[in-house]
Amino acid sequence: MKRIATAALLTATLASLTGCNDKPPPPPPPVPSTTSVPAVPPKPPPPPPLSAEDKSKALYAFGVLLVRRTPVGQLQLTEAELAEVTRGINDAVGAKPLAVKPEEGGPLVDRLLKQKEEERGAAAKKKGEAFLAAAAKEKGAQKFPSGLIVIPLKAGEGKAPVATDKVKVNYRGTLTDGTEFDSSFKRNQAAEFPLNGVIKCWTEGLQKVKVGGKAKLVCPYDIAYGERGSPPVIPGYSTLVFEVELLEIVAPPAQGAGPGMPGMPAGHPATPPPATPK
Repeated sequence: MKRIATAALLTATLASLTGCNDKPPPPPPPVPSTTSVPAVPPKPPPPPPLSAEDKSKALYAFGVLLVRRTPVGQLQLTEAELAEVTRGINDAVGAKPLAVKPEEGGPLVDRLLKQKEEERGAAAKKKGEAFLAAAAKEKGAQKFPSGLIVIPLKAGEGKAPVATDKVKVNYRGTLTDGTEFDSSFKRNQAAEFPLNGVIKCWTEGLQKVKVGGKAKLVCPYDIAYGERGSPPVIPGYSTLVFEVELLEIVAPPAQGAGPGMPGMPAGHPATPPPATPK
């Protein structure tokens, strides 16, 4: 029994010694990386403090942004009205006692904005009516029940499109004061679109023009962009003038063609007058 115990002890001792010496092989040396790590560019130095002149310019520009990015620029304020706005700014910036509390002034501002919008609309409609009356007297002008006026500029020899046709045109759009807001001529790329997918003035007017023809469409606001206009380019209640050249009636895609609008050129301008929102 004693011999058995001694043998077992020796066996255990030898096993423990063998285990301690059985170390895992060392890891292989690292392989040098062939990928170069781009150097982090140094941060640019901070800009120098503004000079007195630049600070003055920045403050002036801030005032311009306040007008252009808030309703202030749309109010067409008189000098006296602008003086009241300036007084409110001065009191608020200087933390002075306010002559009109915000809870009282807020609803008044809403009413003022609505009143000014109505005044602008009335003035724009009056101006548009005078322009339409003059346009109706131009040589060859045709006036239709919708108020649309079509003035032929060049006779076409092809057929006239119908509302469900897709057309290819060149055009130029202006306000009544001659300000141009869009032109495919300048882009040097004709536009293609379904005739029933644009403003009513175009849908109706282009059906009066034959392929190869050119005409001036004078559009009352209610068959153009309506009361809202298309800010910031086209104000609300704007009478618009379009010089349009009908290049072709685009043939429908062959049966079995894939989805979409085949024939639409790459980079087709997304600016033909869209249908007036309902």
